[in-house]
Amino acid sequence: MSTRQVKVKSLSALLVRSGHGSPAATAVPGMSAGEAPPDPPAGRPVLPVVVPPMPSEPPAIPAPVAETRPPVEPSPLPDPRSAIEPRPAIEPLFRWAPGLNWAGPGDHWSQAWAVETLGTAAPPPALAPAVAPAAQPPTPRDLELIRATLAVVEPVADRATAHFYALIFLHHPEIRSLFPAGMDVQRDRLFRALLQAARSADDPASLTAYLTRLGQGHRKYGTLTGHYAPVGECLVASLARYCGSHWDAETELAWRRVYGVVAQLMIDAAEQAAKTSPPWWQAEVVSHQSLGRDIAQLTVRPDQAYPYRAGQYTTLETPWWPRVWRHFSFATAPRPDGLLTFHVKALQAGWVSSALVRRAAPGDVLRLGPPAGTMVLDHADPGRLLCLGGGTGIAPIAALVEEVAEHGAAGRRLEVFYGARQTAELYQLPALRELERRHPWLAVHPVLSEERTDGALCGLLSDVVVQRGPWDGHRAFLSGPPAMVRRAAAALTRSGVRPEWVHHDLGAE
Repeated sequence: MSTRQVKVKSLSALLVRSGHGSPAATAVPGMSAGEAPPDPPAGRPVLPVVVPPMPSEPPAIPAPVAETRPPVEPSPLPDPRSAIEPRPAIEPLFRWAPGLNWAGPGDHWSQAWAVETLGTAAPPPALAPAVAPAAQPPTPRDLELIRATLAVVEPVADRATAHFYALIFLHHPEIRSLFPAGMDVQRDRLFRALLQAARSADDPASLTAYLTRLGQGHRKYGTLTGHYAPVGECLVASLARYCGSHWDAETELAWRRVYGVVAQLMIDAAEQAAKTSPPWWQAEVVSHQSLGRDIAQLTVRPDQAYPYRAGQYTTLETPWWPRVWRHFSFATAPRPDGLLTFHVKALQAGWVSSALVRRAAPGDVLRLGPPAGTMVLDHADPGRLLCLGGGTGIAPIAALVEEVAEHGAAGRRLEVFYGARQTAELYQLPALRELERRHPWLAVHPVLSEERTDGALCGLLSDVVVQRGPWDGHRAFLSGPPAMVRRAAAALTRSGVRPEWVHHDLGAE
């Protein structure tokens, strides 16, 4: 399959690249044009975005048309571990969407997501803001209107978000290349993010933390400062359409104020993160080992230092499904050799997980987002530890056990409950038993929900753990299927564990 490389002409006067060490944005990205940001660093392609001009300004510069080179046949990628047989070039699973999923040799992974406008015509003019964004922060009345709006839109959220993305891709087709070909999951995420921001509006610290993580995470998508203005305009237009009579000038002004604050917090977070880390890491697969039915252990070597803590996770993208990112927890504590290990189970409808289990092999290159997650140990806290892991959720629990072993238990006892349906699914039990044999402070309890066998407890993981209590004073760490984590968190809280001592990353997505 031939590939295409795209040469991008930048509109440096319109954009600042978020997440590549660029200077901070010169103004809050509302929905009107501001001062022209400085030029991006040389040699880095940028996405041209048409920013809607105010009436007093000259016409906006039209987005350039991407120049395409003649198709070039890719050279095979050699396997670094084989000097005899070269590896074939990786092709995306969507073979007939070259503008969306092009990836192959020679793209250096940044140009695999290069801009390619739809067709040869300039994009349609952007939506013009009806009300200029206010400089003042949102008021309590604004927050009241935001929540009322979301309550009206929630029953038709699927249609509202579909309309929102349709507006973006129609008026700003150059932004389409940032998104996956399949948009179903992405639509759900947008409304969940809006709801989360609205719920956290009365808690500035929580809202800032949430938007900081969101802004840092968006760097890996290639999000630019210049994207926030057109996205905001399309969001306001979509809300206005589906709020009907509940939408008025006061409501629109409230959304513009809130959106300006949200966008600025995300941009600031991206710019701050750009000072210390790249937006993504390339990672070569160095080992692929089967751990059981539909479960594989992948070990990768990142192209540069990757700092993380045991218990955290990352987002991972494969070359077969470009721009489709999924969460995977680290299965070990940080290692001296810098390698990263993941446990992956191929889900029935899991594009990324199935590709990692059934297609990935040594020599393939993946992309990693920054580390994230709050399920980390405080070694200065003397509290006893309780860890629950279900299925491949045992991976971050095993990493936490390794970290305790390295730092020392300091007189604390660590109880691990490892849940599965049947004995064959307890793939990590031998390794945990070996750690238990070497460390007297560690106790490992396998729990089976569909099978009775000697040496294992029987029942639902959450029920068994509560029965084995009490757990007063314990710090609990939970990882596994969402339903299991919810049940266990609620059961532990009811049994006396303080809610702030129950740690999980269930709502991370």
